Amino acid sequence: MNLKGKVAIVTGGSSGIGLAIVLELARQGANIVINYHTHPKAAEELEKQVRGLGSHAIGVQADVSQIDDLRALFSQAVESFGRVDIMVNNAGVETRSSILDTTEEQYDKVLSINLKSAFFGTQLAAQQMIKQGGGGRIINISSVHEDWPMPGNTPYCLSKGGMRMLTRTAGVELAPHNILVVGVGPGAVETPINSATMKEPALLKKLDSAIPLGRMAKPEEIASLVAFLASDGASYLTATTVFVDGGIMQGSPGL
Repeated sequence: MNLKGKVAIVTGGSSGIGLAIVLELARQGANIVINYHTHPKAAEELEKQVRGLGSHAIGVQADVSQIDDLRALFSQAVESFGRVDIMVNNAGVETRSSILDTTEEQYDKVLSINLKSAFFGTQLAAQQMIKQGGGGRIINISSVHEDWPMPGNTPYCLSKGGMRMLTRTAGVELAPHNILVVGVGPGAVETPINSATMKEPALLKKLDSAIPLGRMAKPEEIASLVAFLASDGASYLTATTVFVDGGIMQGSPGL
């Protein structure tokens, strides 16, 4: 999985799955643009870790739900590294709100950060990749909930379902340009978004018992798949989602 000389943008790259993706892509030789929203110190520390792995990185503050911020993110990437080869649409949030209780503010926040940012991130990445030539990879970090209902978390499921069709449609549309678009659908992962579950032994036991492999995924396990999808080894894979869920979608009713 040699990514030497490639340039990757990772949205929401300063924590959780995004952080693990940044480090794994750097291990494979890629230079990284680390997008963050509110934690500059975390991004600065991550830059140091990337340099320690022999790659280069810059942290760029941007609210990816805002198109002007996304444009500025790409401008800084190209200014710093000259090109963009890999776009990882990773930024995401959830509100844990049901269809009966979701407010307009909650709905707009989740759909803007999760789906709108992925749509325009895909658009801007594709435009840059076509301009520079040579194709590229767009990897959308989705969820098992693009396919699997989760009552009580409706906006999140809607956003991930939208990412599913974004991946499929963009993958078909961009194939003539050799731009591959693939979704990654994690199940339960040991990240801050699941901190409440991890702190409650009873909840954690219930979750682990629903996963055929018997445990949550580590962020590094998601990151290793992303690195593969960005590599030449995945050169015939597009317009689909690869689920990395420990078998939970097959082994348990929706959680």
